[in-house]
Amino acid sequence: MTTFEGASILITGGTGSFGKAFLDQVLSTHNPARVVIFSRDELKQYEMRQTWGDDPRVRFFLGDIRDRDRLNMALRGVDYVVHAAALKQVDTAEYNPMEYVKTNILGSENVIQASLDAGVKKVVALSTDKASSPVNLYGATKLTADKLFISSNHYAVDGGTRFSVVRYGNVMGSRGSVIPFFRNLAAAGQPLPITDARMTRFWITLPQAVDFVIDSFTDMSGGELYVPRIPSMKVVDLAEAIAPGAPLVDIGIRPGEKLHEEMISTEDARRTVKRADRYVVQPTLAMWGGFKESVGESVPDDFAYTSDNNDQWLDVPQLRAMLDELGL
Repeated sequence: MTTFEGASILITGGTGSFGKAFLDQVLSTHNPARVVIFSRDELKQYEMRQTWGDDPRVRFFLGDIRDRDRLNMALRGVDYVVHAAALKQVDTAEYNPMEYVKTNILGSENVIQASLDAGVKKVVALSTDKASSPVNLYGATKLTADKLFISSNHYAVDGGTRFSVVRYGNVMGSRGSVIPFFRNLAAAGQPLPITDARMTRFWITLPQAVDFVIDSFTDMSGGELYVPRIPSMKVVDLAEAIAPGAPLVDIGIRPGEKLHEEMISTEDARRTVKRADRYVVQPTLAMWGGFKESVGESVPDDFAYTSDNNDQWLDVPQLRAMLDELGL
């Protein structure tokens, strides 16, 4: 019996790329009793209903995580929560900082409180590589949210709601991906804009991200920050894989952007263990009952998991093969 079999699940931001992939995977392989898609976008909910609306296990709940009363209503009888709702564009955050604080921080606080009040069993919040040693407002709001979720284990009584975080990098094929943007420019005979030829990024596919989150629900005891061991790629290699031979133009790093992304900082190394498929960053404080130290190999004290010092890399042929496999 899987974790989700016969269970009730709610996904905040469920109309996004991850939510749709998660819903498809869970319905086809885990047989939940109910999956609630919670989001504020009625158009995207309408579009999802065209695919999944006839499945009696799927419910669509219009609401915003800024509204705790609406979350309280949506979370009645829910066993598991995937918190995927967030504002995510780096440059937009710099111009609209308070909106990001209201959604990514205060909205996350609402999800935590409503989950505790409803007696949810487990919550996994989705994070981003930009939350590690953040240099932009978006990353700072996500780091704050990460810490809120981890620390909230202290507020649940023994055997109560447990919270963990999953942090990963760029998702191949997600909404807002650079892939269709590059393809459209290449088709129009225009050069591809590269912010810096040295730039590297972590890379994960949507199916891999969904599987990782589902596995984390099974593994977690609460308080863990899970980071998948995934490959890196050079942005110039991605451009070559998408549009072979297309000219590139260097436009410079944008405000708030890093040359290389980081998912685990050196400061977190002392609390990090390595497994075959993941790193697990353990909490600074774990004064709640039931926390289990993660099994794994301790990493060196000076360890940092960054996209330029990775031991796994995707070259141009591998990137092209992944794009073909995913139909991108």
